[in-house]
Amino acid sequence: MLDWEQIFATRSSRMRASEIRELLKLLDQPDIISFAGGIPDPALFPDVAFKEAYSDIFSSAQVGSALQYSVSEGYKPLREWIARDVARIGIDCTPDNVFITSGSQQALDYLGKLFLSPNDTALVTWPTYLGALSAFNAYEPNYDQLSLNGNRTPEAYRDTAAKTGGAVKFAYLSADFSNPTGETIDLAARERLLALADELDIAILEDAAYQHLRYDGEAIPPIMALDIARRGGIENTRTIYSGSFSKTLAPGLRVGFVVAAMPVIRKLVLMKQAADLHSSTINQIAIEHVASRGFDAQVAKIRAVYSKRRDAMLAALDKYMPKTATWTRPEGGMFVWVTLPEGMDGAELLAKSIATEKVAFVPGKAFYADGSNANTLRMSFSCADEAMIDEGIKRLGRLISSAIRAAA
Repeated sequence: MLDWEQIFATRSSRMRASEIRELLKLLDQPDIISFAGGIPDPALFPDVAFKEAYSDIFSSAQVGSALQYSVSEGYKPLREWIARDVARIGIDCTPDNVFITSGSQQALDYLGKLFLSPNDTALVTWPTYLGALSAFNAYEPNYDQLSLNGNRTPEAYRDTAAKTGGAVKFAYLSADFSNPTGETIDLAARERLLALADELDIAILEDAAYQHLRYDGEAIPPIMALDIARRGGIENTRTIYSGSFSKTLAPGLRVGFVVAAMPVIRKLVLMKQAADLHSSTINQIAIEHVASRGFDAQVAKIRAVYSKRRDAMLAALDKYMPKTATWTRPEGGMFVWVTLPEGMDGAELLAKSIATEKVAFVPGKAFYADGSNANTLRMSFSCADEAMIDEGIKRLGRLISSAIRAAA
């Protein structure tokens, strides 16, 4: 028998199955109340608008080009729409600064490939988005904890990277309603990050997948907008902004984007040409149709629903969780992050929860680059109604309280 492990590239040893992808299989079990998948509610998809968009495409002279190969940069009218949309939040750019990807996950993969050589260091928040770690892992980096409170010097980051045989290449973070914690980085911390990146001469990868999902509180300018304001234009910035239509319109169409200075865009285009040539043309055209005709109304609709579910989850946590547990109170997004008493293990709790209470969530240690903090959980409220949320948190609170008593 052929020993495949002997001929796989060394990077393959760092590939791991996504715990979240595996947990999504539980959504097919009708007796499970799931807070696991950070996915949008399909009942809120603008399906009628997409039906009209595809119908228009197939009934027009555009159908030939929609089904044909296309440019690697992406469908120009869609890039023009994105440039106008991000301008509303202070990111002044041209369509040439916009690059279309097959979902924002592909953007993370390309950016990891672009910046990371083996043993280079990526600065990430603790915890951070699991999908980013999965994307970067293929390029064999080391990880260091990104501190946003200014208590680490640039020299400390450089020294740590040098000891592991590489250099610091970028800082990755989600500034608004992050996955997994739901937290938002304040203005002062964004400014400190820009100063740190200047000192280290590194890129900032700003993951803005949840940018449009603010339910309350005051909006804070994106890091890229602050960078542009500092430097007088996008071509002088070190921030790379990535976004997606997955959380607002439809994840199944796999349309994401990157906004960056032209030297970065040109390299990404070359990667696209070598990988999959271009993202689905017809899906890009359909996204542009739907976004142009009703994006703001769609965002308003999902905000109204998700904000109520967020409120329901926070109220249920207040009502049913033991006092020794703590949790975040997000102003937007799809997640609440729960911290349990030290010594508890989220993975063990999940196994008991599935078996006895029929409630699913994501154990938190998967979101830490070093696999620490096992006493944490990620809870998503996007796909459960208020009644399900109340019942699910009631069951989970009962289980956690029991586990705490047993350990006492």
